[in-house]
Amino acid sequence: MTKYKLSGIGNAVVDVISHADDSFLDLMGIEKGIMQLIEQERGEVLYAAMTDRLQTPGGAVANTIAGVGALGLPTAFIGRVHDDALGKFYASSMQDSGTDFVNDPVPGGELPTSRCMIFVTPDGERSLNTYLGISTELGPDDVPEAVASASEMIFLEGYLFDKDKGKEAFRQASRLTRAGGGKAGIAISDPFCVDRHRADFLDMIENELDFVIGNEHEIRSLFETDDLEDAMAKTSAMIPLMICTRSGDGVTIIAGEERHDIPVEKVVPVDATGAGDQFAAGFIYGMLTGRDLETCGRMGNLCAAEVISHVGPRPQVDMRQHFAAAGLE
Repeated sequence: MTKYKLSGIGNAVVDVISHADDSFLDLMGIEKGIMQLIEQERGEVLYAAMTDRLQTPGGAVANTIAGVGALGLPTAFIGRVHDDALGKFYASSMQDSGTDFVNDPVPGGELPTSRCMIFVTPDGERSLNTYLGISTELGPDDVPEAVASASEMIFLEGYLFDKDKGKEAFRQASRLTRAGGGKAGIAISDPFCVDRHRADFLDMIENELDFVIGNEHEIRSLFETDDLEDAMAKTSAMIPLMICTRSGDGVTIIAGEERHDIPVEKVVPVDATGAGDQFAAGFIYGMLTGRDLETCGRMGNLCAAEVISHVGPRPQVDMRQHFAAAGLE
């Protein structure tokens, strides 16, 4: 019997969110709107410069898993944290939110718990500065067979492609879940991540997975083209299900000959942090509860719209009520 409807593997990152203006970003040398990897020392400098701080357990796939858990499905997250204050906060916060954090904090871990300093500008754009810490050491030994093989679906985070042991953990988890009759998917995560590991991404998408979710920049980067339609066609030819999010232009879903282009209601974001993560949560919830692909896409759009309406990467309301109001439940 399946224990978990959804499990995920990704960076276990404590998000620290603060407001800032463009001049602050320029002063601190922060490139607006992207995720930058930083070293521990720079992380301490940026943390000290934050004027208001919201601390929350984060990580892209962890946010997705928590979103699905908040919708009432049994979920688990596979991640690596140090047995330090942030690591204990992360593990307990995931458990408190209803998602099993299946890896004990590592006592005397080789690196501190990962953290991401996020600066939100008045236009709602977020600039991420991530110190990956101990998350970079996640490998196949951190993947409990009892969890992966007992999951109806497993969702992977592209950011972990930066080390070979992360790729090995992905392949092991995907194969265990699929051998048990489940499905495996990936969030591409970042076009720069694709640039570093394009061949591995394409191999994984074609040979190890059932679905892929990426934004337009990430999908185009898979094939180094500015032609989004061409990139979507090539991606969908490799995998049973491709989902491409396009911010205010909606989402495109392609499964074989079936295609859906679903618009969104454009809103001014308060904080764009977690938009893609919660879109994935709504979409995956739809899949796991037997919805058609168009309904899955609409559920994803509603979850993304909710999370950008406030500061923080996770929903603050019962999304099932929103689904019901939209006629989706």
